[in-house]
Amino acid sequence: MKKAFEFLNNLKENNNREWFAQHKAEYDSIVKENKVFFNKIYTELQEYDHLKGIHIFRIYRDLRFSKDQSTPYKTNFGVGYSRSKPMLRGGYYIQLEPNNSFVGGGFWGPDTKDLLRIRKEFELNTTAIDKIISNETFIQYFGNIEGDAVKTAPRGFDKNHPAIDLIRKKQYVVMRKFTDKEVLSESFQKEVVLTLLAMRPFFDYMSEVLTTDLNGESLF
Repeated sequence: MKKAFEFLNNLKENNNREWFAQHKAEYDSIVKENKVFFNKIYTELQEYDHLKGIHIFRIYRDLRFSKDQSTPYKTNFGVGYSRSKPMLRGGYYIQLEPNNSFVGGGFWGPDTKDLLRIRKEFELNTTAIDKIISNETFIQYFGNIEGDAVKTAPRGFDKNHPAIDLIRKKQYVVMRKFTDKEVLSESFQKEVVLTLLAMRPFFDYMSEVLTTDLNGESLF
């Protein structure tokens, strides 16, 4: 991981195609090392979950609709692990970046139907989600559920509802940040897996919500 961080620090200072072309061999070598690490996480996580696949994100930025055309490369390495749908919901994510590494997961962009179902659940009852987010490990690792939200209340919901902070959200994600020292430590892989597993109560509950109607009847 040390080589990866050194490369990313240099890339941040030289984010252009000429420099990258000159260091392409170094980049390819680091990608191979990252794949080994990411696949180890996948294998270990698969022992506790049912994963659909692994997606290692490309370092090349999509510049087609970007206002920033001057920096063609990302300054991080990222990987996502998806769960087996439709019964298992939620996705895991790992980002490696100097001074900005984290392990996260959740529901980045639920479709309109799923988002309404989640909001309706929280409007009806928050006992289960309150228990999950008040768990000591959850608080220690993640603090709280994060994500973009509408400013007041979604259409059809009471802005004075006790759970309005949850109902307002458009995303439901959790994140645990890691220092560079922690990423470079021998215990990092273990901590990553522990962090991903700590999301499971949240994922399992949300999966139950998204696979049933408001009466608790299965949709599948």
